[in-house]
Amino acid sequence: MKQNYFLAGAGLLLAVFSGFAEMASGLGTRWGWWHFITGFGILRWATICSLAAIVISLVAIFLVRAKAGHPGLVMAITGLLIGLLVAAIPFSWILTARSVPRIHDITTDTIDPPRYVAVMPLRTGAANPVEYGGPAIANMQHAAYPAVAPLMLPEPPDKAFDRAMTAVHKMGWSIVDGNSREGRIEATDTTFWFGFKDDIVVRIRPAEQGSRIDVRSLSRVGLSDIGTNAKRITAFLTVLKSVQ
Repeated sequence: MKQNYFLAGAGLLLAVFSGFAEMASGLGTRWGWWHFITGFGILRWATICSLAAIVISLVAIFLVRAKAGHPGLVMAITGLLIGLLVAAIPFSWILTARSVPRIHDITTDTIDPPRYVAVMPLRTGAANPVEYGGPAIANMQHAAYPAVAPLMLPEPPDKAFDRAMTAVHKMGWSIVDGNSREGRIEATDTTFWFGFKDDIVVRIRPAEQGSRIDVRSLSRVGLSDIGTNAKRITAFLTVLKSVQ
């Protein structure tokens, strides 16, 4: 009986510990406590601990399965559920990473991508360069994200610029520069958990019947963005369409 309690309690404690470690892996990186590589290492060990918690909790459930209402059963089921939840997050990342190309630079114009100007000093030391990767990257993007395309607005560039600025504010990005004369808006977005910095540039150019809006979103670190930049651009263009 005591062994069952101990096993169920051990599984629950390990699951709770893995949950706290998983949260700390990203938040510690965001708050500058450690490098993101250290954060990923903590996340990996948190995942391993959550898997161990799942196994221990399953064993505990098996041992007390015939005793309905047994306190050890409640602890074991709780540990199992927490362990599954903790393990689900990194595994969902893995599945997503396998479903998208390993690229971190997405743009609506792969022939003439919008160029960064004002954010360049902020990217000092960034692992990823601002130079676009060329046709190879473009082909991977078109295959994975065919919906990422320029947006045409009926307004002249000055009016389109104002709409774009409003949309940037709605997205909650940190604006680095808004140059209406050049039709360029540069901003930075910070991911919630790990606090990764991604830089965005919005370009407004005159078109035959109004203005053409192009957007580029580039991660500072990481070979793959796990689809984040494409989602960001799509969300921005959706918001921009709704701005009046």
